[in-house]
Amino acid sequence: MFDWDDTPELNITPLVDVMLVLLAILMVTAPTMVYEEMVQLPKGSKEKAIQKAYKIEIRITKDRDIYIKNTKYSFETFPDDFLLYSQNITKDTPVIITADERILYKDVMAILRSIKVVGFTKVSLSTNG
Repeated sequence: MFDWDDTPELNITPLVDVMLVLLAILMVTAPTMVYEEMVQLPKGSKEKAIQKAYKIEIRITKDRDIYIKNTKYSFETFPDDFLLYSQNITKDTPVIITADERILYKDVMAILRSIKVVGFTKVSLSTNG
């Protein structure tokens, strides 16, 4: 028989269990969802080819031979040879000097001085460290 004075008890344990399972499923699947946003990139960098910067690389060997690219110059005539070589090159072109460690410091400075006299301002000494 039904008693109208009896207050029913609400059992929320199954509800909590279902909600925890749904929360666990959401937490596992949320990081794998990918949101794709279409972005329109500018076309300026694709249309123009990047030019490689021209630089003069000078190598000095232990025998005081000087190489620019594959052309060999003697140490004694290098100031005049470099003046002739650089006539058609702009003076703000970088110059990199690589010298053997057994060559004298004053010889490297003589080459550096002859490059500066011609008018080049961006001159660097290369190291391997």
